[in-house]
Amino acid sequence: MSATTTPTFDFDEFKRAVEERDSTAQLALYAPDAEVTLIDRINTPSSPRMLRGHDEIRPWIEDICERDMTHRIDMQVLGNGGAGLTEACRYPDGTNVVCAAVLELRDGQIVRQVGVQAWDE
Repeated sequence: MSATTTPTFDFDEFKRAVEERDSTAQLALYAPDAEVTLIDRINTPSSPRMLRGHDEIRPWIEDICERDMTHRIDMQVLGNGGAGLTEACRYPDGTNVVCAAVLELRDGQIVRQVGVQAWDE
């Protein structure tokens, strides 16, 4: 009987891709049918922004990566089937953005993400 291994999520690659604004590498870490839920002052909990699948997730990631801002993963917690993180971002004018996200993972990919973000006015 041979043992099979389940792919594990490469959080180091995720962190690198986010911090280096590598949209292609980020998208590769999402399952083709992944769902992303975004909550902020515009997209409230009762009406969050929902992205489903690569066709909807890709433009969101590309938009973020194309912005002139820095990204830093500050905290990370990895568990069986999931991860949590905080991301701090900063625009050249000093505007700060903070996001807390929870990832549901399966077969080494993100299948569901919920993110809550706030930024300086």
